[in-house]
Amino acid sequence: ITRGVLISHRIMMSRTVCILLAAIIGDRAALARGEAGCHQHQVTQSPNQPTNNSEVKRRVLQPTQMTSTTSTATMTSCDRFPFLSVLAKNYQHQPVFLQAVEEMVINLEPLFSDPTHGEFYQRAFVAMTEPERTISFRVPWEDDDGTMHWSRGWRVEFNSALGPYKGGLRFHPTVDEGILKFLGFEQIFKNALTGLAMGGGKGGSDFDPKGRSENEIRRFCQSFMTELHRHIGPSTDVPAGDIGVGGREIGYMYGQYKRLANRHGEGVLTGKSMLFGGSHIRPEATGFGLVYISQIAIEQRLGKSINGARAAISGSGNVAQYAAQKLMQLGAKVITISDSNGVLIFEDGMTEEDWKEIIHAKQVRRDRLSSVEGDVTGRYVANETPWSVDVEYDFAYPCATQNEVTKAGAERLIKNGLKGLFEGANLPTNAEGQQVLRDNADSCPLYIPGKASNAGGVGVSGLEMAQNAMRLQWKPEEVDGKLKEMMAGIYSQMESSGDTLEKGANRAGFLKVAQAMKELGWVS
Repeated sequence: ITRGVLISHRIMMSRTVCILLAAIIGDRAALARGEAGCHQHQVTQSPNQPTNNSEVKRRVLQPTQMTSTTSTATMTSCDRFPFLSVLAKNYQHQPVFLQAVEEMVINLEPLFSDPTHGEFYQRAFVAMTEPERTISFRVPWEDDDGTMHWSRGWRVEFNSALGPYKGGLRFHPTVDEGILKFLGFEQIFKNALTGLAMGGGKGGSDFDPKGRSENEIRRFCQSFMTELHRHIGPSTDVPAGDIGVGGREIGYMYGQYKRLANRHGEGVLTGKSMLFGGSHIRPEATGFGLVYISQIAIEQRLGKSINGARAAISGSGNVAQYAAQKLMQLGAKVITISDSNGVLIFEDGMTEEDWKEIIHAKQVRRDRLSSVEGDVTGRYVANETPWSVDVEYDFAYPCATQNEVTKAGAERLIKNGLKGLFEGANLPTNAEGQQVLRDNADSCPLYIPGKASNAGGVGVSGLEMAQNAMRLQWKPEEVDGKLKEMMAGIYSQMESSGDTLEKGANRAGFLKVAQAMKELGWVS
């Protein structure tokens, strides 16, 4: 094996194989690269996710020396929090997971330095960063030409202190264990904020549903559930949907679960059809809840109404679709909506007819936003996001994917007069973007992280579980009322737990889980 072959194939090898082969042929450079982590390919970017992966890896929990010019936010957390050094070393190949951990520790710093309870909080936090269980498996499936394929599947059962593991399933080619650990870690604290008895977990596969036929997706979902079904249950682990997993996929998986387990009517999956145990408002819940909590923050902290405000939305999945609908119902002007190929800009605000056309394209035709350009009042800009175009917004609702709002994007938003950012996706603002928001809190005082602002989806999933357990189905207005009450409760926790909404969200969720783990005897 020549050095050239080794280097050209490095990204396809496991870290161990890279290091061993490099050692065998005496290639010190390749050996160093292997030891530095040859899993850089695990974080794959999309056109709507412009984050530079090398920046993320330098930024998060790296056990390396920092310069005197490093800001507080970019200072290595290993220097500030030595108790995390082992975590940083063990998982340097999972940069997005470490980014999620660092976002928490920055906000929890006063707790860790508390003279009475600081050491307990440190031990509890370290325990929370390790999943209780990670299940990995292969998923064989057959395409329409009869060719067999093998995808990878995972379920990360992160923390069950408050209840059964709860969190979505994501089908996307960027999925790997590190991405699911980041999502599952966030889910722990998000679920804690809802006040419902739910632990945190996440799962999915690197299967790419884009371009696949209905039959191929059905066969994949059935194969995925054939393995997963033995690990889930209404009192054990209750998955739901996420990117690439909507009502159709949940239906296919639930159908396979019923065939395998011969158990019916259980709340073993949420996001189900109303025909077999679903809940009203579940598809809308994340987007509606996002708008409800932003409305509370705007009214209480700014003393203003959301009516007439200019709102930017990224993404065009369920969260973005129903956030746009609720914003328009409340009188706001929705200026943008996007997908991974570009952004639609509505200078005077999206109309109801525009929204219906977009819904038809996304939910029925499963098409790109570019296909509706001539049928809506907005203009389409290819290869851009709402955060890369020079348009003025009062409030931003990033609902696409992690790390979509970069430092440059955040600076552009601040320059154009942004007053608040409310995360609809999980960790959509990267570390540098978060610091821009913190540094400009005087002009942009509202920043609510996703673990609080997008908790409405899992909250209504919890309500679906309750309805399944009682063999009841609540009316839409009853579920919507409970959702509003839940988001108001989350806002109240943020206000009472920190001097900023970001700190309040992180501290409130952490303290609840830490106390539960203490009372269970899991941490002392």
